[in-house]
Amino acid sequence: MYVIHEMNKLLFIIGLSISSFLIGQPQVKDGDLIFIVNPSGQGKAIQLATKSKYTHIGIVFYENGKPMVYHAVEPVSVNTLDEFINMSSEGKYEIKRLKDDKALTKDVISSMLKDAKSLLGVHYDIYFAWDDKQLYCSEFVWKLYNRHLKTEIGQPRPLKDFDLTNPVVQEIMKSRYGSKIPYEEKMISPGDMFNSELLR
Repeated sequence: MYVIHEMNKLLFIIGLSISSFLIGQPQVKDGDLIFIVNPSGQGKAIQLATKSKYTHIGIVFYENGKPMVYHAVEPVSVNTLDEFINMSSEGKYEIKRLKDDKALTKDVISSMLKDAKSLLGVHYDIYFAWDDKQLYCSEFVWKLYNRHLKTEIGQPRPLKDFDLTNPVVQEIMKSRYGSKIPYEEKMISPGDMFNSELLR
């Protein structure tokens, strides 16, 4: 008991909780962005085109005291934090949050969560279009922040600005678009969000 008590005091000092230490869960807050790696399927093409190791992103919200991750797969879904991390290659992940996270008030978080819940079941957008009919992972999270905080976590840019030269990328584009590749369609990638100067 003494050892646990002393450990708990130490963890409290460095901002952790004894429960999270024991179960190995990372410290997260409402609105945190979590990035993972999945090089299978289109993941490799995303890595090559965006020059980022991260291929998928979700956003954290606490529900009933438990961190949950909302993210756009097929369809938009919600998973526990552990489930989401387990989707990543070798369990690799990274968490980022706003440098000015005071903007994430209780009211803002509540409205963002309500919005995220309303989008559950929306189909995944394999064409990466910027409309709201379907959603891909980084678009889903980017738009939540933009709608509720008027903040741009990363700058959307046209498809032509990404590196489209690798044969893996070209094959994915050919299978999705045929000869009508939307080079001017603006897109936001997990890598561009990860590199945003607004995050730490």
